[in-house]
Amino acid sequence: MTQTTIPLPSPGTVVETDLLIIGAGPAGAALACFLTQHGLKGIMLASTPTTSDTPRAHITNMAALECLRDIGLEDECIKVAVKGDCMKHTRWCRSMVGEEFARTYSWGNDPQRLGDYDAASPCNHVDIPQTVLEPILVRHASLNGFATRFNTTFLSFEHEAAGTILSTVQDNISNQLYQIRSKYLFGCDGARSQVLRQLKIPLIRKPGQGLAINVLVKVDLEHVVENRMGNLHWVMRPDEEAPDFANTCIVRMVKPWNEWMFILFPKPGAGTEFNPTHEEYLDCVKKIVGDESLPVEILGISKWFINEIVAEYYSEGNIFCLGDAVHRHPPLNGLGSNTCIQDAYNLAWKIAYVMKGKADPKILESFSPERQPVGQSIITRANQGLRDHAPVWEALGMMDPSLEVRKRQFAELSEASEKGAARRARLQKAVNDTAHEFHGVGVEMNQRYESSAIYLKDENPRPPLPADPVLEHEITTYPGSRLPHAWINTKIPGKQFSTIDLAGHGAFCLITGIGGDKWKEAAAAASKALDVEIRSYSIGWNQDYEDVYFDWARRREISEDGCVLVRPDRFVAWRSQGIITNPEEKLLHVLKTILSR
Repeated sequence: MTQTTIPLPSPGTVVETDLLIIGAGPAGAALACFLTQHGLKGIMLASTPTTSDTPRAHITNMAALECLRDIGLEDECIKVAVKGDCMKHTRWCRSMVGEEFARTYSWGNDPQRLGDYDAASPCNHVDIPQTVLEPILVRHASLNGFATRFNTTFLSFEHEAAGTILSTVQDNISNQLYQIRSKYLFGCDGARSQVLRQLKIPLIRKPGQGLAINVLVKVDLEHVVENRMGNLHWVMRPDEEAPDFANTCIVRMVKPWNEWMFILFPKPGAGTEFNPTHEEYLDCVKKIVGDESLPVEILGISKWFINEIVAEYYSEGNIFCLGDAVHRHPPLNGLGSNTCIQDAYNLAWKIAYVMKGKADPKILESFSPERQPVGQSIITRANQGLRDHAPVWEALGMMDPSLEVRKRQFAELSEASEKGAARRARLQKAVNDTAHEFHGVGVEMNQRYESSAIYLKDENPRPPLPADPVLEHEITTYPGSRLPHAWINTKIPGKQFSTIDLAGHGAFCLITGIGGDKWKEAAAAASKALDVEIRSYSIGWNQDYEDVYFDWARRREISEDGCVLVRPDRFVAWRSQGIITNPEEKLLHVLKTILSR
């Protein structure tokens, strides 16, 4: 997608805006979209000439789709997405058309896990390449008031006495420098973030796991995936020599079924300085495909390092960093762009409330303590997801540098012997253990917020997470948790919808039940006193909405006459186990605390 037309300022001109976003990737474009939901306008800059030209991120999970659902973009995303059944399996094989070693269900398609996913969210996993998602976000932001300029590089910022920020930028076509004055600056400028660098925010670094090479390939494999359905395919040849730059490969579907990303991983210890010729890449790709008769075209090649990095904190004053600027990791578990979108969703409503005088600027201090632990957890999980594959490689005989040893180990898988049985058992266990990558509904949905914008004074100590917090989703209304999803309906049945659809929309939401009318009255009074929109609903027998499956009754963790207060980002801010003596006074106090007023 190309830029919205903005006249280039004359030299010496200072452009004035409230909000300046650096970067138009998933973090920056999503932030612009969420800010426009509140009627805010600003400027978004990107150093690139267009939106992403390589389909880096692709898995879009339930948590991210819930955010996009709130601004009416879920349906548009689903129309262009590859549906979940195309993501049915992840496989290990010799080549795309050849021998298959193992297979596992993935991304919610395991029949034994369907109930867990349905209980977690009204949304489903889909596959949307970044090249497709970014234009949707940028277009929505542009149509709703965010001017977007590509080919513009952010150079530096300086603080002004009035509390504003003066950013110096360069138009990459004319090389003209100009300045933009803003109240807030958002560093969504990726892994090489200049905003983060100038802020000198420390990075927590763990040793990386080497180099990876992305090779974008055009090859028609529709006939192949008919009986090998899935969007991820690990390809390896344990009993054959492979080039140092391509010891193993993940073949990832980009467009079904004729465009693919071949992600090459070099041999352990082989270093990172690889410069294969085009012919060497093409020969490697053809071997991975496994059928020399199929026409193959290489569309692009790029390299990246497998990082495990997170910023110590995400903001300083009125400058905020989010997305890949603050968390960098491999694509395992599909957490990258999804976390970028959720960073933006967390921050946007707080910025809007401060700008409209509905919250004190102190609420913005809650962004980093809420989102940085999430970033820490996802870089750890993504890197562990890659490490989890090592036992699969070992069981297949991939790890020894000697080809003769690898041949012998691989042959053991076919032997009717103790060694063969043991190796087959190791392979089965190792494949099963990758479930933490492919069925990680817990790591996707279990974010827990603790900050000044969450009211915990009425709570007992928080119960521990499930025994396996990566695989198991904790459904709870404990403050700081995502509002539980439950299907609800009207008394005379219409289209069913989720409890999360009651929340969001830029407003607070209060949910109560039979006997909770006083809470709805308290919400109306607090809304008037604070000039903050609070939408209140009663769920239960003969109430505003019917709990037809009794899901809400099982998940609310409060009495019918209690209440759950939900923030605009659909996280529980506070709850009351039942009706109390002075609900109006209490709710007003809670809201003032959350809003730092």
